[in-house]
Amino acid sequence: MKITVIGAGNMGSAFVKQLVRAGHQVSVTARDAARAALVAANHPGARAVATAGAAADADAVVLATGYADATSALLAVGDLQGKVVIDITNPLTPDYMGLTLGYDTSAAEEIAKAVPGAEVVKGFNTVFAQVLAEGADFGNGQKVSVFVASDSTRAKQTATALAQSMGFEVVDAGGLRNARYLEPLAGLNIYLGYGAGLGTAIAPTWIHKA
Repeated sequence: MKITVIGAGNMGSAFVKQLVRAGHQVSVTARDAARAALVAANHPGARAVATAGAAADADAVVLATGYADATSALLAVGDLQGKVVIDITNPLTPDYMGLTLGYDTSAAEEIAKAVPGAEVVKGFNTVFAQVLAEGADFGNGQKVSVFVASDSTRAKQTATALAQSMGFEVVDAGGLRNARYLEPLAGLNIYLGYGAGLGTAIAPTWIHKA
């Protein structure tokens, strides 16, 4: 698939690494063009592109910015009508120990309102950048779970195919409103990683008996 990654931070860089490794055609763009160019250079096969029009040829767009920058970042890459947008954001407080949204909405739902032509799917928001960069296999027979939630069947299928191509297990988390559950789950994971000192080599998963 042709994938455009918006953001050149830890998550954006990890996505570029794993998507290139999985054989996708990857473009990366960011507010800081030099940083996007560095990410592309560090992962041969990826290319840095200008922000304007960055989504034009993409089969999917990965939104790898902070939630506060999400809407402006999406609006800057061009027409998103009919585009699959994978929202990985979490609406975190400045100290990362709480959420600024919840109960009656979510970051994903607010983003979907801001770009109504896009097909938004929540995914990867419960995965630390360090885990994403290292890959899906924990080395003990377990794989990291990616939870996906969307009102668009196509968007959910696209996010699922991408996650599976990178080796992740996928859990169908229902409609986009269920991002209201996934974002607090990410908040708990962040607390455990940083607040409780468990580190970033952790991820929530879903286990069921056969």
